[in-house]
Amino acid sequence: MDLDALRNSLKTEGRLALQIRVIPKSPKTQWGGELGDGSLKVKLAAVPEKGKANEELIRFLAGEFGVRRQQVEIVAGATNPHKQVRITA
Repeated sequence: MDLDALRNSLKTEGRLALQIRVIPKSPKTQWGGELGDGSLKVKLAAVPEKGKANEELIRFLAGEFGVRRQQVEIVAGATNPHKQVRITA
């Protein structure tokens, strides 16, 4: 996973689509690497109930890509560990 390349892509194209696999109830919120299908794994320190894990994912991605939380949107998979996320610059 090349995070710098993803950040550069967001800057040049103005938007970024990511396939994310979340692992809730982890000790710490952090990147977990890249899976064989090209999706990115994110470990979340939140529980998957009442939208807490989704909110933590949005907060984490906004911080990692230097955008506001409103610029990060879960477009598919809100109730699934496999999510499609769109980030706009």
